[in-house]
Amino acid sequence: MEIDGPMMRKSMFFLGFGLWVLLVVALAVEGITVNTSSSGPKVVNIGALLTVNSVIGRSVKPAIIAAVDDVNSDKTILGDTHLNLILHDTNCSGFLGTIEALELMEKNVVAAIGPQSSTIAHIISHVVNELHVPLLSFGATDPTLSALQFPYFLRTTQTDYYQMSAIADIIEHFEWKEVIAIYVDDDYGRNGISSLGDSLAQNRAKITYKAAFTPGASVDRLTEILTAVNLMESRVYVVHVNPDTGIDVFKVAKKLGMMTSGYVWITTEWLPAVLDSSQQINTDTGSDYSDVMTLLQGVVTLRQHTPNSYLKKLFAGKWKNIKLKETASFNTYALYAYDSVWLVARALHALLKSGESITFSSDARLRKADESMLRFSGLRTFNEGPKLLETLLSTNFTGVSGEIRFDREKNLVNPGYDVLNIGGTGVRTIGYWTKSSGLSVDSPDKTYAKKVNSNSSSGTKRLYSVIWPGETSVKPRGWVFPNNGKPLRIGVPYRHSYKEVVTKDVRSPQGVRGYSIDVFEAAVDLLPYPVPREYILYGDGVRNPSYSNLVAAVADNTFDAAVGDVTIITNRTRIVDFTQPYMESGLVIVVPVKKSKTSQWAFLRPFTLEMWLVTGGFFLLVGFVVWILEHRLNQEFRGPPSQQIITILWFSFSTMFFSHRENTVSTLGRFVLLLWLFVVLIINSSYTASLTSILTVQQLTSGIEGIDGMISSNEPIGIQDGSFAYNYLVQELNIAQSRIRSLKDQNDYINALRLGPKRGGVAAIVDELPYVELFMTYTQCEFRIVGREFTKSGWGFAFQRDSPLALDLSTAVLQLSENGELERIHDKWLTTSSCSSKAMETDTNSLSLSSFWGLFLICGIACFISLGIYFWRVLCQYRRFDPDLEETQEIPEPESARRSSRRTLLSTSFKDLIDFYDKKEAEIKEMLKRHKLQGNDHSDSPR
Repeated sequence: MEIDGPMMRKSMFFLGFGLWVLLVVALAVEGITVNTSSSGPKVVNIGALLTVNSVIGRSVKPAIIAAVDDVNSDKTILGDTHLNLILHDTNCSGFLGTIEALELMEKNVVAAIGPQSSTIAHIISHVVNELHVPLLSFGATDPTLSALQFPYFLRTTQTDYYQMSAIADIIEHFEWKEVIAIYVDDDYGRNGISSLGDSLAQNRAKITYKAAFTPGASVDRLTEILTAVNLMESRVYVVHVNPDTGIDVFKVAKKLGMMTSGYVWITTEWLPAVLDSSQQINTDTGSDYSDVMTLLQGVVTLRQHTPNSYLKKLFAGKWKNIKLKETASFNTYALYAYDSVWLVARALHALLKSGESITFSSDARLRKADESMLRFSGLRTFNEGPKLLETLLSTNFTGVSGEIRFDREKNLVNPGYDVLNIGGTGVRTIGYWTKSSGLSVDSPDKTYAKKVNSNSSSGTKRLYSVIWPGETSVKPRGWVFPNNGKPLRIGVPYRHSYKEVVTKDVRSPQGVRGYSIDVFEAAVDLLPYPVPREYILYGDGVRNPSYSNLVAAVADNTFDAAVGDVTIITNRTRIVDFTQPYMESGLVIVVPVKKSKTSQWAFLRPFTLEMWLVTGGFFLLVGFVVWILEHRLNQEFRGPPSQQIITILWFSFSTMFFSHRENTVSTLGRFVLLLWLFVVLIINSSYTASLTSILTVQQLTSGIEGIDGMISSNEPIGIQDGSFAYNYLVQELNIAQSRIRSLKDQNDYINALRLGPKRGGVAAIVDELPYVELFMTYTQCEFRIVGREFTKSGWGFAFQRDSPLALDLSTAVLQLSENGELERIHDKWLTTSSCSSKAMETDTNSLSLSSFWGLFLICGIACFISLGIYFWRVLCQYRRFDPDLEETQEIPEPESARRSSRRTLLSTSFKDLIDFYDKKEAEIKEMLKRHKLQGNDHSDSPR
């Protein structure tokens, strides 16, 4: 059968149309919406999840509605596509909020704004993960929501991780080490406080107690919790609760007297949200704004920083047109919610512009659930959800809250907080916090613009002054002793030896006594607060306890502190905190000594034989030199030869006692004598000191003369039982353990040193200087310290790490030192032996020439120079002197003869020269004068 062409074409048309209708019906049955319009869908549903009747909800709801209206009225964003807002109230309930969220997902929403609750966000995140619907939360600040477990959760506000870092920096700034956390016991509260603990640990601070309460706790429960908190040590409280119940915490605190001087209250951003959102707070209880401000005097709080931009001012002006009685103002949550809607709109615009459609499909796994009454088959998967999420994360624009841009961890970039202080009737900004620079008085806008990092802060000032509770500007100490009947547990070493330092005392109310106890009691009396304390003996009193174990007991909380002669060493400072040392200490070496026996010739020992010979030779040399220089001028140095020899000897040795009677008249003679007397002074002083030392010296009976000798020796060494000296000798000086002997008390010290190494004793004892000084008082200088202290340390009081009492007691110890009380206590208990204060003399060596050769060299050079000058002068006189002229004064000689006479000067006999030198200076001058006159007369006669 043939079918003509037109008929065939008509049949094919109807067949194709029918197949198209069947396809559309089939797709409709499967739940897939097809975009048949090239310009995009007419309506796109977005959802909103919030607690409408709450502090946050009353501000967020109108902000979201206003944002949707603004988007729909702006044709440059979605064009003809209309955003349809579907709002569900979570009713501040995790269960009801989850049900509302599931119902919202049934309405084919492409994105959901909210929820404000971190608890609901945790549950709904699992749902949106399966349905591929992005969840943009403006209020869920729980840091754990940023995990990879929740890929479709997108936080459009700041995470509490940054907020807790800011609080930790504030606590570090004011030098507090312990805080108490007061928080609501849900995901929001627990995870936020956990993040706070991590941030504090980085600054060597900690949370000492976590006071948690259930959401919506009664006033009685809050009173019970805060009463227990008030009995604890820390006075720094961090409050991390919901905005709707947070004011109740401060009402109870005010009632319990916890808003007075000495307390510190720091809150998270919930408090500014309460203050910013409404002037009429807790209208159900009748509390107005001024009453609430009275409750919060001195509180420090944080608020997410939003720049004062032009867009924010426009938003504030638009807010005045919103006619809602419960809302008088907006908070930062409203700003982030407003920007969340715009973020979704911009991402949808980019998605549709790229040619994508908005389609949903059913999940086969959910159809199987139709057998139950929950009807999960109504939930559909958003097919373009992954692409929309990717577009959201890459979107970048500036909104009313600032820059909207995400980093690799899906957090908003450039986090910042305002640090606020409530005082009077308003809120004062005292600083800012940013991720890059920490605390600063510069706003985050300037900080991020300058690209300042934490190591190059723009200024040293980090915060302005704060008005604390009690209307005081003085920084609170941040802690007190707990008023719960538990005194400070103080471990005291129960010593067997040196009981003057610390020991048991059954007659004392404290049960202990000693030097260390008196110092500690005097320091505690200087503190401006009471310190209830209980002394607990550590050890059995038979042997000295291990001080390292005592310090470890403080570190593991067996004791709160250790008071006694606890030496501050490196290993101990790693586990506990020490106060300022109240006694200087160091290890020294003690050895036995005996007095040396002196002989009848001991007076010769100060100088060596060589020194004696050279000294005697110089006495003779100087005497001879002075005689030569004075002989022609000084009558006392003239006379018969025997008399002159006696004069030389007498003058030489009388200078030893500065008793010479002969005066020197020549300049050169005085110069030589002056230098020689200086040499004699040095020699006399050295001889006297050396002889004194020889006559009083004590000799060592041990070969150990210092630390080097102790290390190189193989002889046994004694130490005090329980002392840290054992570890120091073995680990630091590498001395064999077999050489070390532990001694219990002073009697063991004496016996071991007297016996010596050959009879089972020790060659030396190594102990701390304060103990050695006490030991010396019992021995009457039978033993001596050799060498110097080879460690530098001190005694201090040990406390648990970061204990605030350690710092206050350090200040008190310094006060005791400055006012002289520390010295008085020392003199009461500890007496310093005169033996220990004397320097130990080993074998005293005679003084040799090497110690004085410089003086002798100078003196010798002076003598030779003086003699050289003197003889040059004498020779010059002798050349001008002619003895023949004295005999033939009437017969003048011709000039040539006189020249011949001078030329024969070299041939003059030594006897003539001596005779010339022996003449007096006055005679020589007179002869030269006559010779000159005669020479002039001959030159004037006719030739």
